Amino acid sequence: MEKTGGMIDITQKPIVYREATAEGFIKLKPETLQRILEGNVEKGDVLEAAKISAINAVKKTPEILPYCHPIPITSIKTYIQPIDRDTVRVSVTVKTTWKTGVEMEALTGVSAALLTIWDMVKKYEKDAQGQYPYTKITSIRVVEKTKKETS
Repeated sequence: MEKTGGMIDITQKPIVYREATAEGFIKLKPETLQRILEGNVEKGDVLEAAKISAINAVKKTPEILPYCHPIPITSIKTYIQPIDRDTVRVSVTVKTTWKTGVEMEALTGVSAALLTIWDMVKKYEKDAQGQYPYTKITSIRVVEKTKKETS
């Protein structure tokens, strides 16, 4: 059986306004989160680095995911906030006016931001054996998407 694959042909699709918001969470030791909030992480400003990482990841999504179309991104908003003493929520909203959606871009942005947080604080998260028994990334998902015909 011959298999075919590749990018979906969107040539005939109309250009419409599209928006997607994704979110995810990282659980850290309470003392690590406190260190982040106090600006006391050796590698630098964790939250700012995570925002920059999200923006870069959104822009590079088609390079990471081979079947994603390059999309003219018109806006990227990243929100990072502690939601309790050991958990940080990352939310990324991506907008475009194009032929295909931006869900994968929003998901990629969230994933990169969460991984950046982990990378910058891993020194503080390891146990005596070098493991991460407390740290975990969870619940990465699309929370909303919008598609509106343009005039």
